[in-house]
Amino acid sequence: MMEQLGEKSPHVAKEDGIYDDLRLDWWTSGFWPGILWIMHDMTGKAHYKEAAWEWDGKFEQASIRDNNFHHDVGFQYLPTAVIKHKLTGDSDGLRRGLQAANFLAGRFNLAGKFLRAWNQDKLGWAIVDSTMNLSLLFWASVVSGDPRFEHIGIAHANTVVDKFIREDGSVNHILSFDPWTGELIESLGGQGVGPQSAWSRGAAWALHGLANVYRFTGETQYLKAAQRVANYFLACLPDDDVAHWDFRAGQSLDNEPRDTSAASCAASGLIDLAAALPDQEGAVYRRAAERMLLSLTQHYGTWDQPDHQAILLGGTGNKPAGQNINVSLIYGDYYYVEAIAKLLGWEQRIF
Repeated sequence: MMEQLGEKSPHVAKEDGIYDDLRLDWWTSGFWPGILWIMHDMTGKAHYKEAAWEWDGKFEQASIRDNNFHHDVGFQYLPTAVIKHKLTGDSDGLRRGLQAANFLAGRFNLAGKFLRAWNQDKLGWAIVDSTMNLSLLFWASVVSGDPRFEHIGIAHANTVVDKFIREDGSVNHILSFDPWTGELIESLGGQGVGPQSAWSRGAAWALHGLANVYRFTGETQYLKAAQRVANYFLACLPDDDVAHWDFRAGQSLDNEPRDTSAASCAASGLIDLAAALPDQEGAVYRRAAERMLLSLTQHYGTWDQPDHQAILLGGTGNKPAGQNINVSLIYGDYYYVEAIAKLLGWEQRIF
């Protein structure tokens, strides 16, 4: 992949197996260098570090020009600046990570207790994806000693638990709030089939993200919420343990596409969830993660396609919009690598 991708910032590889090259402020730009940092930490080989080193600097330069950075700076700076500082002590990584945390904290809506999603006119929108970005705030609080980052992270996490996660463990993707009063207005369908659907990658974001929040805070309400989402996710899996794109896409899911990115992200989160629980209870989630990763490896990998630039096939980006269906997604590749690394003993958690 290093030879094939070069300096590209990949997001999607379609039927031709060639990853695209998107702008640096696109939300997926941190995942490829994140893979490189994990590989460096797992192997000690310098060429991975060398290839990953400049990415947080590229983001910083992009941030001082016209840009569209938003709630997903965690996805960009955690697997670049933050892990760079964590592994090497690099002062630029520390500075850039804290700048990104300040930017994310500045998106907090005090009335509604949520991090605002996107830019432009979406003043009162919040999305479940941001659960994953909270790690940037908790990390910033630890390294700076400033509790305001943690306060904001906890406030948004509480909104996820109270408003995004339904009683059965399914999750909303987008919630709309009155930005002035903070009152909840409605659930929006987003990338799921509808407002009351169960978009599987949204569940994976919530599961993995809340396991992260528990790791930082030690508060059991987040652990229990992650379990509730995990139980729903696992109960909805088909025979091959790889999630369909939405668990409520229709009466029969037989003809609905899978989403390997949801599967890999959920598997990575399940490994952390398992580690946080007593051995017997946690073993259920770890075995589930292993089954999911085994199925991804056996049925969705590109091992027999050496010219293909991705790792996993069968990802679904945004089916309601007709975008990126049955493709490879760089975040699916990232979480697959992250999960496998965890099974092999990797401990340098960033998300």
